[in-house]
Amino acid sequence: MNVREKPNAVASGALSGIRVLDFSRMLPGPWCTQMLGDFGADVIKVEQPGVGDLGRHNQPNFREGSVYFNTVNGNKRGITLDLSRQEDRAAAHRLIAQSDVIVESYRRGVPQRLQIDYDTAKRLKPDIIYCSVTGFGQTGPFSDIPGHDLVVQSVTGIMGTGLDSDELPPVPGFQAADYAGAAYAIAGVMAALHRKRTTGEGCYLDISMFDSLFSMSNIVSGAALARTGGFPVTTTMEVWGRNPRYSTYKTKDGKAVAVSLLEARIWNSFCKLISRDDLISPDEGPEHRHTVHGDRAGLYRKAISDLCMSKSRDDLVNWMLKNDVPIMPVYSPDEAVQSEHVAARNMVEWMPHPIEGRIPVIANPLASSGLTTGPRGPAPSLGQHQDLLSQTEAYPQKRA
Repeated sequence: MNVREKPNAVASGALSGIRVLDFSRMLPGPWCTQMLGDFGADVIKVEQPGVGDLGRHNQPNFREGSVYFNTVNGNKRGITLDLSRQEDRAAAHRLIAQSDVIVESYRRGVPQRLQIDYDTAKRLKPDIIYCSVTGFGQTGPFSDIPGHDLVVQSVTGIMGTGLDSDELPPVPGFQAADYAGAAYAIAGVMAALHRKRTTGEGCYLDISMFDSLFSMSNIVSGAALARTGGFPVTTTMEVWGRNPRYSTYKTKDGKAVAVSLLEARIWNSFCKLISRDDLISPDEGPEHRHTVHGDRAGLYRKAISDLCMSKSRDDLVNWMLKNDVPIMPVYSPDEAVQSEHVAARNMVEWMPHPIEGRIPVIANPLASSGLTTGPRGPAPSLGQHQDLLSQTEAYPQKRA
């Protein structure tokens, strides 16, 4: 099924009238500011002349521009400034004085050198909300390391769950640190804006991708936290594939499914469905949910594997869906984007673009709640709204 267009939402959002000056690049900052733009903020993206955000150069492309860049920079206007030049710094200062929020993702110390740091911004706009997004934060022994997702994930413990095997930890297939940092940046900005309504005060947000992802690692870190607290650990939660009822399996046609048969009730229903009542254990309790299931593990794994290898992926999944059993297909990105569920949830929307034509982008999941301003506008071309620099004395509130 083809993806469907999302219906129009409300005309204004919760952040209408808020101005965001976006000095960020690549993923966490731009994804954050795109979300703020979805909520109605007027987002001005500032880029380096000639080169722009390095995300513009990420493959693959639509007709000309990067798919990646267009999916994290919608709903923005764009200008270029060479912040090594005094006159461009002066223009940046005028924009700062007329903004409510600044988001930047430079390495520690660079904003001070460019004279767009928090202290400078606060002098220009005392109630400014200033959000710095870096890999490891403004303090600590890792703070000067460039914040790429892989190296951030590597020190959170998330990649270290299988270090007792001979295999090297795989490179993660999802940029969890980037998106965790972006999510906390959004939450921080929204909370700061809400507080400002009461106190009139701005604030400085030190958003670390490391802190953000580490704060989400409570399952990974569970045993380590117990040991750190001096508590003996004899068992741990098993969610990394050793539990035969929570793992992935190949199917007859060489594809794969994800099996999630954790609870005894679901497991018992599955066993009855496949006529294997012998696999049901009357002694199973909730404490066995996230375990390897002891000496029954091999029996469980063989039964599930044999079943999966007896059918094609889609035939197996259709059978399970009809019986509300959580065995689901492992989709390729193409299958996911074009899936019926994505279409039903309106999670891909079609955007008219002045250069690319009509392009699909991933939608904001909060649109269905009426919290966004409607279908997202296109990402700006490099320096597209340069005329804003001549309007800074009477800065327009409405997005062009």
